[in-house]
Order: sequence, then structure tokens, then C-alpha cells
Amino acid sequence: MDHVACSDEQVRKSHHSDNVKKNLVTRLNRIEGQIRGIKGLIERDTYCDDVITQISATQSALNSVAKILLEGHMKTCVLDRIQEGDTEVLDEVMVTIQKLMKK
Repeated sequence: MDHVACSDEQVRKSHHSDNVKKNLVTRLNRIEGQIRGIKGLIERDTYCDDVITQISATQSALNSVAKILLEGHMKTCVLDRIQEGDTEVLDEVMVTIQKLMKK
């Protein structure tokens, strides 16, 4: 993962390398296409099981994006904040992980 450390608490932006950003955008563009495809399947009265299969594939793709983001976040932002003595970031990460696991 190529990342630059997250900036200070006031701005709270992540700084991904151009390669990571390009990878994420490519994945999201593909997911956007999958969503349009699902919409088309529904409009064409496609068999429900086939639509559900496509929805499952799209959810999987979104989970992959989330995993990439979480890994980068842990290796940069979270690590930096812990090294600065800010252990509250662990509570923030646990809430984030719980949100991801609900799905």
C-alpha cells in the first residue's frame, strides 16, 4: 500500500498515492457499471435469482474497496496517531470495523 500519512485532526483527509487512488477509482467505476447493470436487469424483469447474484458480486466488490481503504488507514493514519500517543483512534477503528461487519 502506497500511502502518505494522514494529515492533522482538524482537516482529517487521507492522502493516497496516485497508484492507490487510480486503483480505487477503477474499482468504483466498475462497481458503478455493475449497479447500472442491476438496474437494467430489474427493468427487463430478469429472473430474481440472477439479479441477486449480481447484487452479491457488487457487494463483494465494494467490500474489496473497503478492505483496501481499511488496510491503508491502519498502516498510516492509525499507526501515526498511536505513535503520537493518541490511543482513542483504536475506538474509532473498532466502530469502523463493526460497521463493516454488519454488512
